[in-house]
Amino acid sequence: MADPIPLPVAPATLTTNRLADATLDEIRAALAPSIADNAGFDGWGDAARDMAADQAEVDRDVARLAFPGGAVDMIEAWFAQIDAEMLARLPQERLMTMKIRDRITALVEARLDIVAPNREALRRALAILALPQNALRGVKLGWHAADVMWRAAGDTATDYNHYTKRTLLAGVYGATVTVFLDDDSDGHADTRAFLARRIWGIMRFERVKARLVGQSELRPSFSRFVGRLRYPAV
Repeated sequence: MADPIPLPVAPATLTTNRLADATLDEIRAALAPSIADNAGFDGWGDAARDMAADQAEVDRDVARLAFPGGAVDMIEAWFAQIDAEMLARLPQERLMTMKIRDRITALVEARLDIVAPNREALRRALAILALPQNALRGVKLGWHAADVMWRAAGDTATDYNHYTKRTLLAGVYGATVTVFLDDDSDGHADTRAFLARRIWGIMRFERVKARLVGQSELRPSFSRFVGRLRYPAV
């Protein structure tokens, strides 16, 4: 089983009184959800950050210091809080009772349920991350989301499987979010159906890959054959 994933500081644990002596990291965690609430209307800028600071009774200048990278830092902090809430909703003891396919599906659906009230904020966040100067950061954030989900699902791979699984899931998650942003079906049924098909594709790929790897290990090794010619067993 994977090592426990440390949760970001949950905003609910940071009261106004505690924020008076909070670190910048704690302030980031506390303000991120409120910034997202405001970003759907005001965008990921100073206005959304200042409103969140006022609501939490945090000095606006301190709030600005907590997000030195501006909008991208605010978005990253919000995504970290989504990670925290997702893991809180689906603790390890619950996930481990599911099949691996169901674990991944549950984790992705939990993320979507969490961001559902702030779909417009998410749409604006993705538009910002798609800008050329932010593209690399956006890719890293997508990779991180996939990594958190795979680790929560119990994945401990350290070889090339570690990378293929996360690359595939990051692609599936990104495509699913695109569908989700414009999905007005009841309970986001269209998004869930789309996700189910894509998760099935990942699982099918993993089965085929495992079978091919197993077959390759049974094939004669040319390098071992040459080695035996040079260094025959005594």
